[in-house]
Amino acid sequence: MFNNLQDSLESAFKSLRGDGKLTEINIATSIKEIRRALVDADVNYKIAKEFTDKVKEEALGTRNVLNAVKPGELMVKIVFDELVSLMGGQSVGININGEPAVVLIAGLQGSGKTTFTGKLAKHLSTARKKKVLLIACDVYRPAAINQLSVLAEQVGVSIYKEIENKNPVEIAKNGIQHAKDNKFDLVIVDTAGRLAIDEEMMREIENVKAAINPTETLFVVDAMTGQDAVNTAKAFNDRINYDGVVLTKLDGDTRGGAALSIKYTVGKPIKFVSMGEKMETLDIFYPDRMAQRILGMGDIVSLVEKAQAEFDEKEAQKLEKKIKKNQFDFNDFLTQLGHIRKMGNLKTLIGMIPGMGKMARDLDVDDKSFDKISAIIYSMTAAERVNPALLNGSRKKRIALGSGHKLEAVNQFIRQFEQMREMMFKMSNMSGKGGFPGGKMPKMPGM
Repeated sequence: MFNNLQDSLESAFKSLRGDGKLTEINIATSIKEIRRALVDADVNYKIAKEFTDKVKEEALGTRNVLNAVKPGELMVKIVFDELVSLMGGQSVGININGEPAVVLIAGLQGSGKTTFTGKLAKHLSTARKKKVLLIACDVYRPAAINQLSVLAEQVGVSIYKEIENKNPVEIAKNGIQHAKDNKFDLVIVDTAGRLAIDEEMMREIENVKAAINPTETLFVVDAMTGQDAVNTAKAFNDRINYDGVVLTKLDGDTRGGAALSIKYTVGKPIKFVSMGEKMETLDIFYPDRMAQRILGMGDIVSLVEKAQAEFDEKEAQKLEKKIKKNQFDFNDFLTQLGHIRKMGNLKTLIGMIPGMGKMARDLDVDDKSFDKISAIIYSMTAAERVNPALLNGSRKKRIALGSGHKLEAVNQFIRQFEQMREMMFKMSNMSGKGGFPGGKMPKMPGM
């Protein structure tokens, strides 16, 4: 995400590192590179120029004031502040007040609209404790209703659909009445998309919105389409005046233009960002956190929030007791692995750690390696998972055969597990011996 933009901006800041202070000359050189980086990221030239003009003005105004700050660091701070401002300044929440609240989802076909509907349902049913009903109003795409039904079952919410009815307005109204009759807190209406903007599509989404009067209308856009995404967002807003934008596919090879330009162009906030197909990979959009990621600063706050959402305090306390007694076993490892997988793509998670963004790109990390580990553990007997000491040569051969992996791979994993378990045991028992501040093992949300 934003790799090229991040590299280009870093290059612009590097040009200042050898200088003792900001000058008109080095500011002009840096500004030129920043503007080029934004245009290369598919940001409209007018927006890029206005942005860099603000950065230049701020840099010239502070060059003789903050002499104690290094020029490169000062420019990073100025660019960070302007990026946050460009993307909206602060996070804007979703309006789900109503009995029931009604959220209307709009967007082009292929933008990830239906997948986002499932993710939003999971987010609001778990994080906000809402009783959610999905309404299937995409009557054109053959698999749309089936896809939404599968997602509804996957995230544990209900769905309203009318297979024979081809009138989206009627389906939406009937679905909302069904929600009222059955005391649902929240309704999410998934509408049809097209391959391109057309009058029929616009008229239909206008009619649906007018008929149901939603409390919130969200426009879903594929971030990988860059400036085209911004143009599409503007066209939709001119017709239905939506409340917020959702950027999908941010884990793809996106240049960042949409994230940086939409708020400026449309005047509507980005409310959510979505990555991947997993139902857990939905994040509330925070302009300051996104600016940190763009500048390679990581996003430790989002990482901690993801961890807190997955790890239970009581479970953590039980686990800590087992670690202190050197009883951490393969079942515990498997549970922790499951939590980490739910948090999202491993490379993305590593990239959220400050200073690790660039390194994460070069790491040969494949989430499928988790499958290999899981297969090895599942090939063990219940007794072997609880007591790793039972694993002799013949048992390891059986596990290798059962998991479909070579004996060397099984031996390597078991050896690494034992080393990790020993390290955790020693660290946990340093408490009370001056090993940790306050004599207590620090609380860590997983491994």
